[in-house]
Amino acid sequence: MTSRWADFQAAEPDYAATAQQRFEKHTHHVLATLRKDGSPRVSGLEVKFGHGELWLGMMPNSRKAQDLRRDPRFAVQANPGSGTSMDGGDVRVSGRAVEVTDPQAKAAFTQEAGEPQPFHLFRAELAEVVRTRVDGDELVVQIWRPGRRLRTLRRGNDDSPPRSDDRAAGDG
Repeated sequence: MTSRWADFQAAEPDYAATAQQRFEKHTHHVLATLRKDGSPRVSGLEVKFGHGELWLGMMPNSRKAQDLRRDPRFAVQANPGSGTSMDGGDVRVSGRAVEVTDPQAKAAFTQEAGEPQPFHLFRAELAEVVRTRVDGDELVVQIWRPGRRLRTLRRGNDDSPPRSDDRAAGDG
């Protein structure tokens, strides 16, 4: 099951805002795609948000675009920034990339985002949004999947199993 960014925003507005802010804090992020032989490819990427969508734009005939045209599965990791602070935590979105080929839709995106021509444009269909952060001595992992409630797991520095809690996405 996948979902548009707008659906994610409607289901978990605070968590979606936190994830979006994390991506908007820096320009460049890391995209993972699958090569023809099934091995991973990791590439730099800029993402854009608009019209209820998460957009992935890339140069024409780039390897990452070719990968997504062949196999639309992807993961994009927000740039953690410099140092070790990881302000806002670590955010990753995974799902399927749907290529947008309609000239009017691409023209509207170009007008708003200022992308150079020509380019490949993909709309992200979300399968999972994960945020990992440190809260005191605990590692906190928040996971959202379409059709499910936001799940929060907390793990300490010991051998205890992770525990689930119902804290809101923006806490901590």
